[in-house]
Amino acid sequence: MQKNKFLISFTLILIFIAIYCIPSIAINTDSIYVWSSSSNTKEIPTNSSNTNISNTNIPNTNVSNTNISNTNVSNTNISNTNNSQSTNRLNTNNSNTTNISNTNSVNTSTSNTETENNSLNLESESAILIEQTTGQVLYSHNVHEQLRPASVTKVMSILLIMEALDNGKISLTDNVPCSENAASMGGSQIWLDPRETLTVDEMLKAICVASANDCVVAMAEYIGGSEEAFVQMMNDKAKELGMNDTCFKNCHGLDEDGHVTSSYDISLMSRELLNNHPNITNYTTIWTDSLRDGKSELSNTNKLIKTYKGATGLKTGSTGLALYNLSASATRDNLSLIAVIMKAPSTKVRFMEAQKLLDYGFNTFSFKEFGKKGDIVKNILVNKGIVSNVDAIYEQNAGTLIEKGNDKNIEQNLTLEENISAPISAGQKFGEVTFTLNRQTFIYY
Repeated sequence: MQKNKFLISFTLILIFIAIYCIPSIAINTDSIYVWSSSSNTKEIPTNSSNTNISNTNIPNTNVSNTNISNTNVSNTNISNTNNSQSTNRLNTNNSNTTNISNTNSVNTSTSNTETENNSLNLESESAILIEQTTGQVLYSHNVHEQLRPASVTKVMSILLIMEALDNGKISLTDNVPCSENAASMGGSQIWLDPRETLTVDEMLKAICVASANDCVVAMAEYIGGSEEAFVQMMNDKAKELGMNDTCFKNCHGLDEDGHVTSSYDISLMSRELLNNHPNITNYTTIWTDSLRDGKSELSNTNKLIKTYKGATGLKTGSTGLALYNLSASATRDNLSLIAVIMKAPSTKVRFMEAQKLLDYGFNTFSFKEFGKKGDIVKNILVNKGIVSNVDAIYEQNAGTLIEKGNDKNIEQNLTLEENISAPISAGQKFGEVTFTLNRQTFIYY
C-alpha cells in the first residue's frame, strides 16, 4: 500500500427535515447519499395566512435494502422506491424535486492494500483479511483457491437462519423436530434424538458454539423442507453475494466431492452475516454454555473468543481432507476486521495465523468516523417558507478506513446553494460535503 497517497472522498447530498416529520434513512454500505424524508416548507401564499403542511408517512423502511412505499409529500406521490447497492434517488411527480438515479458508489479508500505476496509468511494454503464495514481487502494470499471449507460452511447456514428469523418465517421460540437424517450426522454434534425437539434459540446456540452437525441439518429441514432444498437456498445466496468460487453440496461441511469455496468467498458471507445480523454475536461469543437443563455442555470451538481482545466470532471448521479452517472476526476502537484461514496444517497454526492477520490490521489501520446518520451538518435559512429554517443532515454513517497517522490530514468542505426559497420538495439537493486527504478529493454523485 502506498502510504499517504490514497484518496478519501464522500459526497453527501444535503437535505432538510420538517418539524414533526420522521426522518427516513436509506443505507448502502459503500456509498453515502442523503435525501429528504419529507417536504418541510411550502411557499407562503399571498392571500392566505393559514397554510398547512401535509403529513408524510414513510412505512416499511429497512436497513440495507430500503423499500419506501406509499410516501405522500405535499400531494406528490413517491412509491416503490428501492435503495439497494446502487442507490436510487426518490422519484416524484413534483417538478421542484431533484431526481438523481443510478448513483455511483463512493470509493472510500485506496485499492487493495496487499496482493498475493504472503508477506506475513503464512503457512496456511489460503488467507484473507478484510475490513468488515467497507469490505476492503487488507491482506490476501491465494484467496480464490477452491478448498474444502469443513464446518465454516455453517456461516452460510447461519446466515439463512438469521434471514428466516428477520422475515418472520421462524421465531427463536419455535420448537424444531429432529429427523432420523439429522440424528444420523457424524462429526461434531450434540446427539439429537428423533423423539426430542429444541427451540431455534437452542439450535443456534449448538451450531454457533459447538458446531453441531445434527442441529444444522434439523434447521435446514425446518426452513427448507429438506436438506437438499436448503442447500439450493445456500447456493442461490452465494450467487447473490458474488461467491463465484463456491459450490455447496451440504449444509454442515462434512467432506463431499465438489463441496468447495475460497477464503475470499468465506469473507463475503462472513461480512454479510455480521453486518446485517449483528445479533449473531450473542451466540458466537459464548465461551461455554449448556442445553437440556444443564445435561449437555457446550464449549466454543473458536479459542480466540477467550484469548483475543475484541473477538466477536465467527466459525471454525476441520476435517481430515480440509485440514484446519477459521473465519475469525474482531472489533477494536470502531474498526471491525474479518480474517479467514484455510487449510492450515494444524489447529495451533490456524489460530496463530488468524491472530497474526488481525494484529496486522489493528496495528496498521484505523476507522475514521466523520459523522453519524442523522447528525446535523448545518441549519439552513429558507426564504418564503412557513418554517424559516431547516436542518441539513447526514443520510448515513460517514467514515472510512485509513492508515494510522493520516487522520490529521483530513479536511472537510461544505458547499451549499445560496438563496434557498420555498417550496422545497423531498429529495431536493442542497449541496455537498466532501472530505479530502492530502488535499486530493474525488466527488461522486
